[in-house]
Amino acid sequence: MSLYKREGSPYWWVRFVHNGKRIQKSSGTGDRQQAQEYHDKLKSELWKQERLGVKPSRTWNDAVVRWLRETGDKATHKNDIQKLRWLDSYLRGALLDRITRDQLAEIAEARAKDSSPATANRYTALIRAILRRACLDWEWLDRVPKVRMFKEAQRRVRWITREQANQLLALLPVHLAELARFSLATGLRQANVLQLAWSQLDLPRRVAWIHPDQAKARKAIGVPLNDEAVAVIRRQLGKHQVRVFTFRGRPVAWANTKAWRRAVAAAGLGDFRWHDLRHTWASWHAQAGTSALELQEMGGWETPAMVRRYAHLSPEHLAKAAARIEVGATKLATEENGVAALAAVSA
Repeated sequence: MSLYKREGSPYWWVRFVHNGKRIQKSSGTGDRQQAQEYHDKLKSELWKQERLGVKPSRTWNDAVVRWLRETGDKATHKNDIQKLRWLDSYLRGALLDRITRDQLAEIAEARAKDSSPATANRYTALIRAILRRACLDWEWLDRVPKVRMFKEAQRRVRWITREQANQLLALLPVHLAELARFSLATGLRQANVLQLAWSQLDLPRRVAWIHPDQAKARKAIGVPLNDEAVAVIRRQLGKHQVRVFTFRGRPVAWANTKAWRRAVAAAGLGDFRWHDLRHTWASWHAQAGTSALELQEMGGWETPAMVRRYAHLSPEHLAKAAARIEVGATKLATEENGVAALAAVSA
């Protein structure tokens, strides 16, 4: 029997055999005529897929489930889930091949209105990544609609001077001050500092390491420990068996707290965020002459482009290039002065 009802279910179910495979699905309706139409359409689509090479219709939800299954190791996996929950109200049940450029533009406009163009771009980029994988890897789509991104303003690198850093450290509670000192000494991201374990340290060699699954770029990072970093670490000895940084006997879960924000405000640092400690560390290195290659390796950045944000802080390496026109300029000025003097004598 092609149509039947299960006990306790209000819907008609369809059941038939296609190419030796049993097909059994709910029609999603309690109307027998509509269920029959669903049955006939399903059989027709399966025939077209087999005989005519027509791709089966896939929904956005199908793509989301597979995307999350295949990208579970991404550093931003939890952020993806958060974004996809917001996108669900716009794309739930939508057929992938029916998603249009205009529809994506409306979604981007809605997200930008609630937050900012930069945030909207992050959501749009996620949609684009999923659609591209559905097209290129899964072969669910023949083409992907072109996605328009908002133009983002180039944000300046936010960093503070050593004097400002010392002022901020003096205003922080002891446990946060130690975390901040270590961040300024190593440039590690907040999560890497908070989750740092004693097993990741070798004090005699003055090194630490971040495992690949802890790093944003999913690549291991070797962390050289300078005198300041070693001093901070030594002050944590004996406080906890596993974690390095603790507060009242427990590992610190979050650094961007009210106490942090109060200290930032009291120091007059305005929009200074915890992540800006990393920008400050990189800026200090750039000004001290650390090469871009060294900085990239220490910071665990995947591409040189991320390091170029700090290049303007160390223009000293261009001094030789700037000096190339000094001789010509001096000679030209001398010749001009000579012509002027000659003209004065003639007059």
